[in-house]
Amino acid sequence: MRRIRYEHRGGPENLFLEDVPVPEPGAGELLVRTEAIGVTLPVVRKVRESAQPIPLGGELAGEVVRVGDGVSGYVPGDRVTGLCFGHGYAQYALLHATMASPIPARATAKDAVALVRSGVVALGALEAARPEKGESVLVTAAASGAGHLALQLAQLKGASRVVAAVGDAAKEDFVRSLGADAVVTYGQQGWGEPVDIVLDAVGGNLLTPAVKALAPGGRLVAYSSGGGTIEAYDLLVGGKSAIGFQVAVVARTQPQRYAGWIDELWRLFGKGALQPTVHREFALADAARAHAVIEARANQGKVVLIP
Repeated sequence: MRRIRYEHRGGPENLFLEDVPVPEPGAGELLVRTEAIGVTLPVVRKVRESAQPIPLGGELAGEVVRVGDGVSGYVPGDRVTGLCFGHGYAQYALLHATMASPIPARATAKDAVALVRSGVVALGALEAARPEKGESVLVTAAASGAGHLALQLAQLKGASRVVAAVGDAAKEDFVRSLGADAVVTYGQQGWGEPVDIVLDAVGGNLLTPAVKALAPGGRLVAYSSGGGTIEAYDLLVGGKSAIGFQVAVVARTQPQRYAGWIDELWRLFGKGALQPTVHREFALADAARAHAVIEARANQGKVVLIP
C-alpha cells in the first residue's frame, strides 16, 4: 500500500510517498481501507515542530476490512470514521475501535471527515463556554474546518449575533454564506461591538485582541494548538474568563459525552441544519500541496486527501 511519511521536520516539501505492507490489526483495532483523510493544522504543525518524525495520523473515514481480537460492534464491510493515532495518511490505516463511530448510510466518507472530528471540536468548544440563548459569539479562524462548523452551531444554539473573524477579507463571502452576521479581520483596529463568547482556534498574538473583544463577564474558549499568553489583568478587568478545551481529554475521560456530540452532529446533518464544506480534495500523493494550503490559511472549509 501507499502512505505518506517524513523523516525531517520542516515544510510540506519534506513529505514523501512510500510503499509499505498493509498493517495487521492488533487487539482492539480495526483495519480500515481509507476513502477520505482530513488534513488539520495540528498535524501540519507537527511536521514543522516535532523534534522527531511522528506518524501522520488524524481523522479518516472508510470501510472496515479486518478486525482485531477483542473487537465487538464492528465487522468487515462497516463504514466508519474516527481518529487515527498511527499512520493515517495511507491507503489502509489502523483505527482503535474505541475511537471509531459508524457513518450513516446517507453520508459519504468525505461528509464524515468534514463533519465529525471538526464538528466535535466546534461543538465541544461552544459547550465549554456554557452559552445561553441570546448571547453573542465570535469565532476566530471562522473559515477553517472547525470554525465554519462553529459558526453554524452557534446559530443553532440560539446566538443572537455571530461574528466571523478571519485573516483574509477574501473569505467574507464564504463565512457570510454560513450565516455570519458580521465579519472582522485580525489586523483591523477593534473587532466591533463586544461579544459574550469568543471561540479561539488561532492563539498566539491573537489572544490579546480576542480578550479585548469580550463584553464584561465574557468567556474565551481557547482550543488552538498554537499556544499564546493571556495577561491576568486583562481578565480581571470586566470579570472575563479563559477556558481551555481539548477534545481528546473529553474522548478519554467522558466517552459517553463524546459519543453524544457525534450523535448530535449527525442528527443536525440529517436535518440539513449543519452543512460541512470541503474546500478542496487532493490525491494522497499530493499531501504536500494539501499541507501548503493549510499553512497558508487559504482554506474555506475542510481539506481532504483521497487515497
